[in-house]
This record gives sequence, C-alpha cells and structure tokens, in this order.
Amino acid sequence: MNLLTNLNQLLYIDPAATSVLLTSITAIVVALGASAIVIWRKLKKNVKKALKIDENTGKEVEEDLVITEDSANAEEVKEESAVTKEKIEEDK
Repeated sequence: MNLLTNLNQLLYIDPAATSVLLTSITAIVVALGASAIVIWRKLKKNVKKALKIDENTGKEVEEDLVITEDSANAEEVKEESAVTKEKIEEDK
C-alpha cells in the first residue's frame, strides 16, 4: 500500500500547475510562430533581391496630391456651409 500511495502522490498534477504549463506551451507556440513568420519574410525578401524580382512591377502609381492654400480654403468653406445647413435643418 505504501508504494501505491507514493505513486499516486507522484502522479498527482495540481490544477494551478496545469494552468501554468498550458500557458507556457501556448506562449512558446506563439513565439515560434511569430519567429517563423519573420524568418520567412526575410528569406523571401532576400530571394527576391537575389533573383532581382521587383514586387512593384505592374502596379499603378497614383500622382501625388498637391493641396494649395486656395483649394484648402475652398474645402473649408464647403465644409462650413454643409455644417451650417445641417444646423439650420436641425433647428426647423
């Protein structure tokens, strides 16, 4: 009986210890996954660089948007008039 009692005591796993163990395993899996993603992206970037593959080939590029003071003031006036119209409609 003494051997069986000692065996049961050795095999008992405390619920708090189980929680810590599962949390640790989860953290390790997440860290390994994040590391794998970072390594994969760096590897992919280096391979594309070595093979001289440009990932921006064939993409359309929009022209730069230039806002002058006149157009900025015109936009502000439009916004102010829209707000004023909304206030008038609310007052009715």
